[in-house]
Amino acid sequence: MTISIGNDHAGTEYKQAIQAYLKTKGFTVNNYGTNTNDSVDYPDFVHPVATDVTEAKANFGILICGSANGVAMTANKHQKIRAGICWTKEITELTRQHNNANICCIPARFTAVQQAIQIVETFLNTEFEGGRHQKRIDKIPISC
Repeated sequence: MTISIGNDHAGTEYKQAIQAYLKTKGFTVNNYGTNTNDSVDYPDFVHPVATDVTEAKANFGILICGSANGVAMTANKHQKIRAGICWTKEITELTRQHNNANICCIPARFTAVQQAIQIVETFLNTEFEGGRHQKRIDKIPISC
């Protein structure tokens, strides 16, 4: 399985820990995030992750910034992306089970590193339930 990961300056430590965890589990990781704590613009790192997921170059994406709002908003501009903000195990499970999220957005300023790793593990191991949830997913990409 291939995971694309991106982060801004608030998520560098988290990205490094998550990337190391994923590699121990045998995942291939595409790293689009910054490797420093110097201020950067998060959309520069979000778009390549979302593109990988939409073009099936990655099975899932992981995005990390301070609140996770900016990365989620940016990723959700891409067709076929369902990026959810995940800050607890329970929210993460529901994001996958009910919303079939394909990108996990983690708020670095509101989670601990070990919690973020647990969120990633939960995200990757939780299946979409389908059924009544699928009809809702089908209604997302409407033109206004």
